[in-house]
Amino acid sequence: MPSPKYRRILLKLSGEALMGNDAFGINRETVIKIATQIKEIADIGVQIAIVVGGGNIFRGLAQSAKGMDRATADYMGMMATVMNALALKEAFENMGVPARVQSALSMQQIAETYARPKAIQYLEEGKVVIFAAGTGNPFFTTDTAAALRGAEMNCDIMLKATNVDGVYTADPKKDPNAQRYQTLSFDEAISKQLKVMDATAFALCREQKLNITVFGIFKEGALKRVVMGEDEGTLVSC
Repeated sequence: MPSPKYRRILLKLSGEALMGNDAFGINRETVIKIATQIKEIADIGVQIAIVVGGGNIFRGLAQSAKGMDRATADYMGMMATVMNALALKEAFENMGVPARVQSALSMQQIAETYARPKAIQYLEEGKVVIFAAGTGNPFFTTDTAAALRGAEMNCDIMLKATNVDGVYTADPKKDPNAQRYQTLSFDEAISKQLKVMDATAFALCREQKLNITVFGIFKEGALKRVVMGEDEGTLVSC
């Protein structure tokens, strides 16, 4: 059997990915489907770090936070990511996949506080490490947290899971002639104004030479095809 192209990955999951067809919250069936895809690559020896968002429960910039102090709203969003991380951890452990949650905010009763050496040790032991609470600071997105943790963990690549199977020339839901980019450079993504992720996260990935693949998490087998180096999603590289 061919070996995976990437030994260690950072997977960025949005909170919305965990909703399934629900209007908000955590859809257990969807969480299990996502965890099953991740288990598939864990079983072939890929080391997996995950940063999960919280937009399915609370988002600091959402309408629900209107009129709130921005920092307070962002801290609430960070706590939402911890709930999502615990849901993922429980799904992994029910499948026999060892997993650990590390939080950028101190919540010792339910999650370890983030510690880089310990996280790297867990990855080397074959455990899935789920990073919660973003960077632990307001005004930064979970995209930025993913770029930061990906660089800190010495990941080979960041995989951004979306509901679209790559980056397109236009919105494929609105334009039937939209074409998927197989590869892009960071410079091309900037010049074409393609919003791969927020500007801070994108700049950090570019600076650290951490390539990004954008792919569809709900496309059957897509995650495994990406880590095997097949033509799946869009690779943004230096």
